[in-house]
Amino acid sequence: MTFPMTFPRTVVNDSLIIHPPGFYIIGFETLPFINVYFIFLAFVYVVTVLSNSLLIYIIASNHCLQTPKFLAVGNLALIDLIMNTCTIPSMIKIFLAKDNFVAFDLCMVQMFIYYTFVSLESFALAVLAYDRLIAICFPLRQHAINTMRSMSCIVALIWSLCLGTITFSTTIMTRLSFCKSVKVFSYFCDYAPVFRLACNDYTLHWTVASTLSLVFVIGPFIIIVLSYTAILVTVFRMKSLDNRAKALATCIEHLVLVAVFYIPMFTIFMIGFYLGLIDPDQRVLSLSLSSCIPPCLNPIVYSLKTKEIKVRVLKLGRKRKIVAKPVKM
Repeated sequence: MTFPMTFPRTVVNDSLIIHPPGFYIIGFETLPFINVYFIFLAFVYVVTVLSNSLLIYIIASNHCLQTPKFLAVGNLALIDLIMNTCTIPSMIKIFLAKDNFVAFDLCMVQMFIYYTFVSLESFALAVLAYDRLIAICFPLRQHAINTMRSMSCIVALIWSLCLGTITFSTTIMTRLSFCKSVKVFSYFCDYAPVFRLACNDYTLHWTVASTLSLVFVIGPFIIIVLSYTAILVTVFRMKSLDNRAKALATCIEHLVLVAVFYIPMFTIFMIGFYLGLIDPDQRVLSLSLSSCIPPCLNPIVYSLKTKEIKVRVLKLGRKRKIVAKPVKM
């Protein structure tokens, strides 16, 4: 699809910048059984909203849960909630309303939110690995090392880093001219598929995308690998088989979530982005699954199964039953 030169124009550094009214998202048009997939995504979104909202409420309303560990867990729940809200409703809208047009400004906003929270998700998993490292490898010094102040500083630093870098990468997108195709082969306003539609030089954008994918995907993954290497060394040095089993049980659930998040990411960014060997349909499906499934599974597999959270969920359920019972006169 091409447009005449009637796009909104601005002048930046004496260069004409041409922006289209918007983009057309066409990533799901060639996938088979797409109706079933969108029903599945709707279910995933409902579970994501309910489970993460419940988790945030429980942590915020219980003073005894306001610890470094649950600050990290609550941070992950908030990230999960916003990340799926950024993409799944718009995907369902495209399916139900058959409206795949996204205005240029909204496209930039969606791009900013998505990549900010994917980056935060990656770091949040690394923070949870750090929390496990301190708890298992330094049990006697855990409360001295991993304090609310130190965890708050880590979380604030990560948010500042992600917000700042993604703001820069999204802002430079507005310096590109789009005077040819406006069809984005993805399921949202994806960074690389959008900048590749530009008719001027996008070398800076490719460099930024490749650098940030290394920093925000490989960096946290290395932290997780090193943390669990140290954890496994400590666990297998334990004399008690019971303690060893308990320590491993707390780690396995987190490692499952790490695998669900990072394996598709490595497939997309390493094989697809750098080598260009991945099929476009597989890229869209892998990226959507790696983005949508972990926020749904995180509170169920990792958080809601922990003893402290489970106890408070049961208490909350009992309170609801008591309130719901009719009062006998």
